Amino acid sequence: MIRFFVLFLVSGGVLACNYPEEGNMPLRRAVGKVKFLPETEAWASRVHKTGAVVQYALLLDQPKRDKGRCYWPVEVRAEGKLWRRFYVSPDGKTLLK
Repeated sequence: MIRFFVLFLVSGGVLACNYPEEGNMPLRRAVGKVKFLPETEAWASRVHKTGAVVQYALLLDQPKRDKGRCYWPVEVRAEGKLWRRFYVSPDGKTLLK
């Protein structure tokens, strides 16, 4: 029992962001916020011309906290290589680059 409690305290440092009760809308909103940025669209267009596939990965298990707010990381990748990581608030209103 004590081992479990210690493990919980150690792993409890990174808590997930609160998930808005809107079905999968927060997930789509976070990815869309990044996908439709002018810089992301321009990069993706260039990458698509080479035949590569662009991927957007929303990492719910790796939240970032900044000034008391929680953000989900959204990674933009092509051919397995990270191009850029953005942080989006679960409500989709705030974006950190």
